[in-house]
Amino acid sequence: MDADTMTLSPKEIGEKLAVAGRLKFRPLCIYGSETVPAGGRPMTSVDRCIAKAMFAASACADMPPLYFGKGAMAGCCPGGIGWTGYGRLAPALEYFVSYGTREFRDGAAEYLKASPELVRASKDAVGIITPPGTYTVVRACEDLDQDPGVRAVICFGNSEQIRNLSALIHFRSADPFNPVRAAWGPTCASWITYPAGMAEKAPADSAYLGPMDPTGNCWFPENCLGIGIPVKLAIAMCEDLDSSFIVRRPEVAYPVVRDDVCSRK
Repeated sequence: MDADTMTLSPKEIGEKLAVAGRLKFRPLCIYGSETVPAGGRPMTSVDRCIAKAMFAASACADMPPLYFGKGAMAGCCPGGIGWTGYGRLAPALEYFVSYGTREFRDGAAEYLKASPELVRASKDAVGIITPPGTYTVVRACEDLDQDPGVRAVICFGNSEQIRNLSALIHFRSADPFNPVRAAWGPTCASWITYPAGMAEKAPADSAYLGPMDPTGNCWFPENCLGIGIPVKLAIAMCEDLDSSFIVRRPEVAYPVVRDDVCSRK
């Protein structure tokens, strides 16, 4: 977002969303840069999976700014390179994501789609993926008093926390269906590519729940979910907070006592 139109700093956005969601994990922001961020660390030095490194940036308080991009993708998952726009997706991945082929990793497969054709059609539906800059930077919102051109904010929480943030997104929308989406794709697409406006055909006014890819279940906590929020939508959430159920009816948003649905009177 243009610095002249940014009404809240990334730090303020993160603080407000953390309060709204009662989040234990640090909200993150995504932006493009033509230079390596001061004190930054290559994303792949944390993990070859962009999404796993990203969650570490939220969960670990001592994590510096992370970046990936031109000349900084060595060791990265091939899918992550293609789904963030810094390289081409190998055609063989269409088989790997579906039911495999002997010509690629001796038939290894993820069985996430019924056929390679469906993988190809789904990727085509996403459109061209354009990186936001020479580098894509992921860092804690709390680190930024000034806006470097933030495109999206990512929050992690338990199901109640993310449900409430999703309900806050719906607060000022007349559209009951599209403000929050569960779009197919790898986790890095759910958390970076779609909400940061890098995918040509991804709706720009929607937030994205994820992961919708179970291959990260070995490192992402079973009781957690992430939501990627375009920055304009994140600012609107902050502006709506005091008028919404979260502030006006906190006992509904975060009840202290819950009904036992299995009890019999």
